[in-house]
Amino acid sequence: MNIFLSTATSFFFGFLMTPVLIMVLKKINFMEAPGGRKIHAGSIPSMGGIAIVFAAFMGLFAWLSFDQIVETRYFLVALGIMFSVGLRDDLIELTAAQKLIGQSIPAFFVIIMADIRISGLYGFMGIYEIPYLISVLITFFAILVLTNSFNLIDGADGLAGSLSMVTLTILGFWFFSLGMTAYSLISFTLVGGILAFLVFNWHPAKIFMGDTGSLSLGFALVVLVILFVDKSGTMAPWEGLKVNAPFSAGMAFLIVPIYDTVRIFIKRSMKGKSPLKPDKSHVHHFLLRMGLKHDQVALTLGTVKLCFIGLVFFGYALNDHILFPVLTLVAVSLGIWMDKRTLKNIKSNCKKAPSLSEKGPVRRKKRFAKRKPEISQNVFSDNKINMN
Repeated sequence: MNIFLSTATSFFFGFLMTPVLIMVLKKINFMEAPGGRKIHAGSIPSMGGIAIVFAAFMGLFAWLSFDQIVETRYFLVALGIMFSVGLRDDLIELTAAQKLIGQSIPAFFVIIMADIRISGLYGFMGIYEIPYLISVLITFFAILVLTNSFNLIDGADGLAGSLSMVTLTILGFWFFSLGMTAYSLISFTLVGGILAFLVFNWHPAKIFMGDTGSLSLGFALVVLVILFVDKSGTMAPWEGLKVNAPFSAGMAFLIVPIYDTVRIFIKRSMKGKSPLKPDKSHVHHFLLRMGLKHDQVALTLGTVKLCFIGLVFFGYALNDHILFPVLTLVAVSLGIWMDKRTLKNIKSNCKKAPSLSEKGPVRRKKRFAKRKPEISQNVFSDNKINMN
């Protein structure tokens, strides 16, 4: 009952708070302008993650028991710190080193203090347990990379919210079936906040979540998936639904950011470009070039993710030696098909486009066009405003 009440509390707080947040951000002109990698039309307020996290914490502190708060306190503190890092980066841009340090602190909390980590390979490649230090380093690397990977897919209306909602809902039911009520309540409470946000973030979006939301949600997702992987890999079959391929299941839960990051890294490296250089070569960009709208992109990738997760749970008796290559092969095949389809669509659009001679006379823009008000560069001292 508390899970339902916490989810409802989170939803209603988020639903009531988000319009107020939109109004405030518009009033102070803290808007995200189109152009560059931004593919939306018009200026849209960002930092909607404030409403998601605030609503979630209201639901959690209202309905978590004292014992559950004690059990999950390190995770909750870590989530709050990651929220602060994202908020700071939205307001005043952090350097790469500052962001790395800021993200390392919550990672330390969940790994060292809460002992949420990948404790072994669970029989994959014949390896079960791994040394503690190696376990800590692997988990630390996974949290940082996958959190930032999730941050990069927040580029289409409703996409990041939809993908995170799918994962958190399934994890919530799984944790509940194992009696891990506290983490089940956390998962569903986050779903409530995300669902309220999606009401205003669905295409055409009235607000974006910004780094405040994408870093917080990405961190929560990665940590809860790691908890799922480790618990599933070490639990006895009679404790609940045991997935014999925990790494494959973890990959399925995070298939979109994992595939997108690996694909981007390989393609940019092969072209001699920096893998960290931003561009419009992410999965959602390609789907948009195929002719899909923002809401169709969110639904398509959400459905693909559900299919991968379904494949893992239907094949729960199979181990990682079988499922991991299968999932990898399917993901690569879908990616190759997507690239070919996109290229074909672009060529078709180029053929249909009128030539320059067929176009009407080019009108020059007025020299003194009215400019939209912008935030003064002196608002936050000498720091640079981050409008990404």
